[in-house]
Amino acid sequence: RSPAGILGGTGVLLFLVAFGTDYWLLATDTCGEILIFHHEGFFWRCWFFGEGHPETIWTFWYTSQAHPKFCMHGYLFPMPIAVGPFPHPSYDTTAVYRGFWTAFILLAVAAGLVGGLLLVCGVPFSSSTGSGGGSARISASAGFVMASLPSWWGLAMTLLPRVDRKKEECLDDFPVRVYYGWSFMFAAAGVPLVLLSGLLFFLVGRDILDSLQ
Repeated sequence: RSPAGILGGTGVLLFLVAFGTDYWLLATDTCGEILIFHHEGFFWRCWFFGEGHPETIWTFWYTSQAHPKFCMHGYLFPMPIAVGPFPHPSYDTTAVYRGFWTAFILLAVAAGLVGGLLLVCGVPFSSSTGSGGGSARISASAGFVMASLPSWWGLAMTLLPRVDRKKEECLDDFPVRVYYGWSFMFAAAGVPLVLLSGLLFFLVGRDILDSLQ
């Protein structure tokens, strides 16, 4: 049980770190000769100007970021937003992709926490119900995270219209470069750990059920 608990705890912790940090999407673009760095996640979307900084993912590391940095709430943008001056009949509908990513990551965190609680309460008392239900929910959290990883592109798609609108002011046509962020990597690393933990706890639940019969 201890290896399963360690694997599951580590995996869920990685999910929580990924959820709580805002480095799922890393991107750069140029306005004039000024390089602009973007990063965002569930809670915040931020940008800073990196004139004189190398255009690498290491520039996004917290201690390497240029200041000042500007941020706005990210969780306010799972819905389409108006394009152009308000009121305006046209809307940025790419935000629906971010909505899918938001739903998957919230379900993953909820399932991981509930599954972990059931395992903590059920396994020490030899409860097959708690062990089975916990393993199912913790495995489901890994499934939701796997579903959220492809929808990560939704974050990039919501970024592109904002950059395109800014290009009209900058009169530039430089491509936007997008990178996988640290939060994405944490989430991806947690998936196999949680799946293996869920399988081990399922086997533990089967042993408990067999011993009671």
